[in-house]
Amino acid sequence: MTGTDPDAARRAAAELNATFTGNLHALIGMSYDRVERGAASNRLTVRPELFASNGFLHAASVVALADSACGHGCMASLPAGASGFTTMELKTNFLGTATDGDVVCDARLAHGGRTTQVWDAEVRRAGDGRVIALFRCTQLILYPPA
Repeated sequence: MTGTDPDAARRAAAELNATFTGNLHALIGMSYDRVERGAASNRLTVRPELFASNGFLHAASVVALADSACGHGCMASLPAGASGFTTMELKTNFLGTATDGDVVCDARLAHGGRTTQVWDAEVRRAGDGRVIALFRCTQLILYPPA
């Protein structure tokens, strides 16, 4: 169910990146590679400010990356008439970590209904491709009042 125009997906990502001033995305250094119907990809560079006290990438940094990819993918995939969404549930399985380089996230729409969407995301180290987290969330689709 992903889009078919890679140039349009890259343009949408560039437009989104331009809006990241003074928000969490800018604070942690997140950027998007693509955003399209049914899919989104983003990344961040691992740096000490994103570490937990144990010296590894903080779980919240990973969740922020995955949740944001799914959320912006959801916005690009809203059904006709919908005005937005809110997250109902999210879950993350942590399989590893990163202490340097970039981490990347690829999110894809697993279920796209009229009232809910379910998104799956995989976060991995860019350097070796090792998966560090699996993420799933459910979005409630919002509609304007009648």
